Amino acid sequence: MLLRRIGLSFSRSTRFLSSSRSSTDDIAKAIAELNKEMESVFGEPPSTSNSSSPSTQFLNEDPQVLHPKLGANEFGLTHIGSKGEAQMVDVSFKEASKRSAIASCKVILGKKVFDLAASNQMAKGDVLTVAKLAGIRGAKQTSNLIPLCHNIGLTHVHVDLTLNTKDFSVEVEGEAESTGKTGVEMEALMAVTVAGLTVYDMCKAVSKDIQITDIKLMRKMGGKSGDWSREK
Repeated sequence: MLLRRIGLSFSRSTRFLSSSRSSTDDIAKAIAELNKEMESVFGEPPSTSNSSSPSTQFLNEDPQVLHPKLGANEFGLTHIGSKGEAQMVDVSFKEASKRSAIASCKVILGKKVFDLAASNQMAKGDVLTVAKLAGIRGAKQTSNLIPLCHNIGLTHVHVDLTLNTKDFSVEVEGEAESTGKTGVEMEALMAVTVAGLTVYDMCKAVSKDIQITDIKLMRKMGGKSGDWSREK
């Protein structure tokens, strides 16, 4: 019934508009009539002021709707354009600054594999050294693997692998640094992920039960959003 009322009103207003195109007053009347009919069905429309509702405020503050170069904030997803399409963020307007990030993960080996890795008796060789080099290389290849990451100049990448006798695991920590216009969180995460995968590859002949867990960003420094640390 509601749709029928709206359809009839729209039809009348459309006919009126088509027969009165020469008159601005008549057009205004037709629009007013249609708006009134809509209000009678759905109620009055919400206020258009910026402070009227959270949803309106969100739209007004969306960097990808009003200005595609405003970058990240606490509201928007910067890799999504105004039409919902994937996009690479434009950072050309940003100031270059020193940035760094630390990430970590854990590789649970089990006692048998752990003992072999700790005594450097794995058939493929030194597990920790190979994984460390792989992690550094992985950080340098981040933009080749993650489609919308920027190709940035890393100034430093450090990967540490530590044997943990309590749970027979390898704890991996990776740090990436750069002086540029975008952060290095993805590079740090890539470093520990690739290092963890390499540990798995080096040891998989002995056991398929190895688990790579807890891949996470621990800390980031620099950039417009400032420093951030994971709460423990």
